[in-house]
Amino acid sequence: MTDAPDDVRVTVWNEYVHEQENETVAEIYPDGIHAVVADALREGGFDVETATLQEPEHGLTEEVLAETDVLTWWGHAAHDEVDDAVVDRVTARVRDGMGLVVMHSAHFSKVFRALMGTSCGLKWREAAETERLWVTNPAHPIVDGVDEYVEIPEAEMYGEHFDVPEPDSLVFTSWFEGGEVFRSGCCYYRGEGRVFYFRPGHETYPVYHQEEIRQVLRNACEWAAPNDDGPEVVRGNHDPIEGIDTSDERSVH
Repeated sequence: MTDAPDDVRVTVWNEYVHEQENETVAEIYPDGIHAVVADALREGGFDVETATLQEPEHGLTEEVLAETDVLTWWGHAAHDEVDDAVVDRVTARVRDGMGLVVMHSAHFSKVFRALMGTSCGLKWREAAETERLWVTNPAHPIVDGVDEYVEIPEAEMYGEHFDVPEPDSLVFTSWFEGGEVFRSGCCYYRGEGRVFYFRPGHETYPVYHQEEIRQVLRNACEWAAPNDDGPEVVRGNHDPIEGIDTSDERSVH
């Protein structure tokens, strides 16, 4: 069980490029995608801050990440501009227990690809087509309060094959008007951290204004938050629990 939402600190990260360069995107997200996602999470009672690519260290300093329980990530046009040192910092925090929610085109982010160890490539098409986001694991907490499917009136198509590891749990599969399907809600464990990839969210469509999508994001942040009720993780050289002879001197350590 995670902490109550008001005890979960979320940092919403966005590269914040399209909103400043494209009029269509600016009309939908005048204050940035991060502002709309942050509002959705605040409605759920989370303690939320935002960060963007343009800030020093992309707003993801060691101090910020140390105070972050869950990081959400949206990127598209500027993946290569994310500093490798920040990527290493983020992935290390995930493995240490920070949750990560990766949204839409951030499948190609350095952070997600580093954690997956694959290309994370896929098919895509922009045609403002209908998407039906089907729940494939109705027992999973990420789908609490969600109907058996969510219909998104206008979406960018993502299609298989999606080059990611087999998810530890698959909670959504999408069908698109053009006929393709896609694994749209993938849960992973990396070290002590939880990672959720959530497909919807193309910048020229108002996907993050849709209440069902906002509910999923709230559920995902609650699921991804560190689990403080579990046992302490101990690694490294360790004294035996039972009485054994430890006089063997053949170790090369």
